[in-house]
Amino acid sequence: MSLALGIQRSSLAQEVARKILYVMGWRTHVIPPRTSRYVLIGAPHTSNWDFFIMLLLMVAERIPIRWMGKDSLFRGPVGVFMRAMGGIPVNRHVHTKLVDQVAAIFDQSEYLVIGISPEGTRSKTSRWRTGFYYIALKANVPIVMGYLDYANKICGLGTNFMPSGDIQADFEIIRDFYTGMVGKNPKKQGQIKLTTH
Repeated sequence: MSLALGIQRSSLAQEVARKILYVMGWRTHVIPPRTSRYVLIGAPHTSNWDFFIMLLLMVAERIPIRWMGKDSLFRGPVGVFMRAMGGIPVNRHVHTKLVDQVAAIFDQSEYLVIGISPEGTRSKTSRWRTGFYYIALKANVPIVMGYLDYANKICGLGTNFMPSGDIQADFEIIRDFYTGMVGKNPKKQGQIKLTTH
């Protein structure tokens, strides 16, 4: 068991995380996915605080999240630590094969939750990256919508859906879900849309 998963399954860590969220004024609301394998997206992402709040949410609700990192970070002793913290090495030099790499990892895993930030940056973006969508489509796993709503101080996991292959229609589902949610820095919050040509 990795250190990250061990922390998320610890009752003491769970209680500490819940207490910190409570003191900070945050509430959690989680709709448990009916599967142990899914792609978890998180939005809005406008501040360094987002990672901290999301980490507390993962521990408080015992969500065994994993994350992807370039394979060069997983070499030697540092690599042992990165894996222990829930990291999954991928070869980002061959971008077109990234989706296949992660889908293969899903195929080999009975339990796997991979967290991805579609915005990819805290700065305002004109579009969302679509890698998360194609990973879920290729791996035949649902997309679960995680959120941090600073306006109401609620963080959690919302509804989930299986990608249909019609990315335009599926992005409407995602856009409808996140409508009205406010990031810590609203001016940095970009629109949820695909690249327009």
